[in-house]
Amino acid sequence: MIRVIVSALWICIITLVSSYVAASWKANASLAPGGEENLKGLNYQKTDAINIPIIKDGAVTGYVVAQFVYTADAATLNHLSVPPDPFMLDEAYKAVFSDERIDVGHLERFDLASLTDKIRADANARFGTDLIEDVLVQQFTFVTKDEVRSQTGGTANAPVIAAAEAANDKASEAAHGAPEH
Repeated sequence: MIRVIVSALWICIITLVSSYVAASWKANASLAPGGEENLKGLNYQKTDAINIPIIKDGAVTGYVVAQFVYTADAATLNHLSVPPDPFMLDEAYKAVFSDERIDVGHLERFDLASLTDKIRADANARFGTDLIEDVLVQQFTFVTKDEVRSQTGGTANAPVIAAAEAANDKASEAAHGAPEH
């Protein structure tokens, strides 16, 4: 009986000592040599996804769906009275909408580095300080107008009729009891 109690105490002591050594060793270890100073105080924020229409020859051809992640100083973010997300999304929308270099057929060839640099520079100009450290691309895809319609249950090539024509169709349906098509 005494052997069982001594064994149990011995196991508990060994477990406690090993846990203490592992915790103190982990606390003294750094993530990367010299890298901790660079990452100290940075906060990563993910924006909401935005849908930006792409207009070619006066018609909407589809939408760029984009989502970004930006880094900023955590202390500065805590002191802001307004979150920077709306300003980041506004600058991203303006940058993508006005950039005529975007070839929706070949998005892989688009220079995302110049886009993110422009978004960061324009957002920092609006804040009046270098608040945003870096902008990263989380998602950047193109969805055609027909794909959007098919996902929402609409028909891809539905005819568009004028309001007056629709009103005339409704009036004739009411008068005759059946649609005229």
